[in-house]
Amino acid sequence: MANFAKSRVPRFSAEVHQNPCLPEGGREMHAVVTVTATGGGTTGGRPLPEAGSGGPEAGVVIMLDCSGSMDHPPAKLRGAREATAAALDTVRDGVGFAVVAGTHRAVEVYPGGGRLAVAGAATRTQAKAALRALTAGGGTAIGGWLRLAGRLLSSAGTGIRHAILLTDGRNEHESPRELRAALDACAGSFTCDVRGVGTDWEVKEVTGIASALLGTADIVADPANLTADFTRMMRAAMGKAVADVGLRLWTPLGAETVFVRQVAPTVEDLTGRRRESGPRSADYPTGSWGDESRDYHLCLRVPAAGIGREMLAGRITLVLSTPDGDPAQPPPRPLTQALVRALWTDDVAASTAIDPRVAHYTGQAELAQAIQQGLNARKSGDTADATAKLGRAVQLAGTSGNEEAAKLLAKVVDVVDTATGTVRLKAKVAEADEMTLETRSTKTVRMKK
Repeated sequence: MANFAKSRVPRFSAEVHQNPCLPEGGREMHAVVTVTATGGGTTGGRPLPEAGSGGPEAGVVIMLDCSGSMDHPPAKLRGAREATAAALDTVRDGVGFAVVAGTHRAVEVYPGGGRLAVAGAATRTQAKAALRALTAGGGTAIGGWLRLAGRLLSSAGTGIRHAILLTDGRNEHESPRELRAALDACAGSFTCDVRGVGTDWEVKEVTGIASALLGTADIVADPANLTADFTRMMRAAMGKAVADVGLRLWTPLGAETVFVRQVAPTVEDLTGRRRESGPRSADYPTGSWGDESRDYHLCLRVPAAGIGREMLAGRITLVLSTPDGDPAQPPPRPLTQALVRALWTDDVAASTAIDPRVAHYTGQAELAQAIQQGLNARKSGDTADATAKLGRAVQLAGTSGNEEAAKLLAKVVDVVDTATGTVRLKAKVAEADEMTLETRSTKTVRMKK
């Protein structure tokens, strides 16, 4: 059957951007690694021979909030049903899929029986009929939805395992600890894009779920826009060709890793997700890949050395990981490699220069932080700090060419001078505008050539 697992593994390449020069005794080395995957390709729905009787080797699960609030207004649930039907039309033939209704409990809407259906004309028609019967009622316990999705996707073998989660409210019917436990249980087993519809949900909750499961997060303030958004998400999922790719970082004796961050297309701190993979090496998860490019910012602390000395500060290898460390699976397969160097010099100009990409992404990470801190200060009533932080965000958005962030900031503050970051807080801000700025604060732009 046609599925993600039958796609070609993309060709990966990695390019390091850094200034390798350090002053005498210098220890901290920054580098941006651009990883690009090309030529993965997909089967495009063309039937392939059966892979065996174990079920589809890849799958997607759509989780729909069906709590009572989804009927206020009714356009939310209606939009969710229509969006899911459109997303199912985008699923390629042969891919496993399921639909889950989420309230204070998780229910399999289709196909039922704790399994995935195999996408085809008949199963899509049946799933759409099941969608039409959905009604709103009950509470919200997202951890249970995720655990059910994880069980369903476990039947998808070792291929791409992806989910879409839609909610319109806060996770009020389970504790934060229960949600955290569910995220910990699901992390690494599937990726998940999360969307909040309307404005009654919690941004940090939605973005936290997406972050833990290496997916995207966004707001869909108007339910009428759900169909277009679901279709885009599913098309992106269908473009994934390989899952479980890890960034393996080796450092020499005496060196340490200060941080590892994804910095494009979004800022995502991977430092705390480190998993030891050998002597002086660790793996950081990057999720599923199609034809795409991402940037990672590394900060390494190396042993101090004298003028003229040179050393390998770090070795980055992209590896196709073994899911959950399953010893029955083949060992991780290297996909590409790049090196970070350190060279000690007494040339002051050389040792104090900052690589342009390192500088750009340092600014983008600061931009995301300034937006989040500014909005938090605004909510707490600290207008002075909010003005200062959001002003700095406006300044950073302007200097880096992040036009999207600049447009969103202009809905929250009146910009007096972009160059100096001089702004005034708006007296009234639409809730959707504030939530959009917060939700999209981590989206970055690449450095212009």
